[in-house]
Amino acid sequence: MPVRIGELLLKEKRVTPEQLQEALNYQKANGGKLGHNLVKLGYVKDEEITALLSKQYGVPSINLSEFDIDPLVIKLIPGDTAQKYQIIPVSRSGATLTIAMTDPTNVFAMDDIKFMTGYNVEPVVASEAAVVEALAKYYSMKPTAAGGPALSGPSALEVATKALEELPQLDAGDVEVLEDLEEISVEALARQGEEAPVIRLVNVMLMSAISKGASDIHIEPYEKEMRVRYRIDGVLYNIMAPPMKYRDPIAARVKILAKLDIAEKRLPQDGRIKIRYTDNGRQKEIDFRVSCLPTLFGEKIVLRLLDRDKLMLDMTKLGFESESLQKFEAAIERPWGMVLVTGPTGSGKTNTLYSSISRINKPETNIMTAEDPVEFNLPGINQVQIRENIGLNFAAALRSFLRQDPNIILVGEIRDFETAEIAVKAALTGHLVLSTLHTNDAPSTVNRLMNMGIEPFLVASSVNLICAQRLVRRICSNCKEPSPLPPAALAKVGFSPDDARSIVIHKGAGCEKCNNTGYKGRVGLYEVMDLTDEVKELVLVGASSLELRKKAVEEGMITLRQSGLRKIKDGMTTLEEVLRETVM
Repeated sequence: MPVRIGELLLKEKRVTPEQLQEALNYQKANGGKLGHNLVKLGYVKDEEITALLSKQYGVPSINLSEFDIDPLVIKLIPGDTAQKYQIIPVSRSGATLTIAMTDPTNVFAMDDIKFMTGYNVEPVVASEAAVVEALAKYYSMKPTAAGGPALSGPSALEVATKALEELPQLDAGDVEVLEDLEEISVEALARQGEEAPVIRLVNVMLMSAISKGASDIHIEPYEKEMRVRYRIDGVLYNIMAPPMKYRDPIAARVKILAKLDIAEKRLPQDGRIKIRYTDNGRQKEIDFRVSCLPTLFGEKIVLRLLDRDKLMLDMTKLGFESESLQKFEAAIERPWGMVLVTGPTGSGKTNTLYSSISRINKPETNIMTAEDPVEFNLPGINQVQIRENIGLNFAAALRSFLRQDPNIILVGEIRDFETAEIAVKAALTGHLVLSTLHTNDAPSTVNRLMNMGIEPFLVASSVNLICAQRLVRRICSNCKEPSPLPPAALAKVGFSPDDARSIVIHKGAGCEKCNNTGYKGRVGLYEVMDLTDEVKELVLVGASSLELRKKAVEEGMITLRQSGLRKIKDGMTTLEEVLRETVM
């Protein structure tokens, strides 16, 4: 609670009730703090108030005029923060920072300083006049008309955002954070941005990631430095290195936005941020999926950008070859069975699944999805958020789905035998089941299901089609240019002798539009394996993934490498990208 200086002075008989009332009336007319007005009226001295507070709260008092404070200590707290809380950093000993305060009960100030500096805070009491004088001396502040201090030099905001000088000049104040149905106004955030450098820093970080087309933001603390990286088109780039003193404040700010527990630093946490911003005069909304992970030197935070405008729901534009797309569409149009999409994290599986259910979403169908987490809200589809901590896992959700009269079921991921077993049973009892697995290619998915404990005859009976996919970077259309390679080198990576002699390889020279990388955007590589009768026969006899692959290729399956070579031939991507993501 804030200290009631008037009551303390009355109790100690330093002022009379009449003097206190007169000071209160003066305060009402002229503003300012009560203690300052009592000193101004001549009823008490600054030193008396300081001594009284020191005695009352057991906090040492200090005469700032007798101290010559180290400039390195002063730099620990920005000028606008010192002004806001009327504090002066006095000294640092080990992990403890001593600060002089006019109000030693202001726990909010001490918490803010602790977050900002990473030091334990020990308060001492100083008179208001001495603090104002010290602010002028150490922070180049001058009194305003109202009697308080004001900045005359550069603001701490400029210091805090120095690391962002190379980023685009964005109005990060125009960020609106949405909390469920409640909205925080742009004006309020803009005001906060001016007051707190960390708020401004995080806002600029989020807006810069959006403007650069990043898919993820990585905030990583190390022993002697911090770094912020963006994943753009699948590749991580170093963006900035904020000062170490902002390590905890940045983590706290992101956690507050994501409605996480800022006091919990030992366990992983997951949350979500929804913001609204203005893009070329148009209001847009974007979600950030937040993951906090305790590491050796602090919490690593990863924010995944979920931009609905970039969700490609048109299956013809994902990158499927015409033959593969025809097989995939035929499989999802079937009334029952299982369609599996496989690939590593970040390979576009979710986009493919969302495109699939959008394609077959009709008024006469009941579509149920179990996702961890739900990335995008799709109209007309019943989406369930998995919550492992309360027992709502994929298996539990699937069991409930079967009592909800579904036509189509989407399971975010098959992770264990129980989920796989229920999904197979659902596929065998008149439901179309779509799901994902983490495997290297389409044929090895069959072996993965068997390793989980699913019998070969159940795999053969339930699975209609398996689609493995990867994402490769597109060549920037603005700086695309020919880049000839010897036919022998092209033949070595899989091109036919005729293609190796005739095709023209392209690459991006690098321009402003693509941040001098030569790439802009991504396209999918797809390996679609239809489980025909011949393939199912091999599954029933326990064939290896190599045998399955050989049979599928004989029947016309385009492998991931072949899909990549076709996109090189069409001038969509480079040889380096395809070699990075595929094998022969």
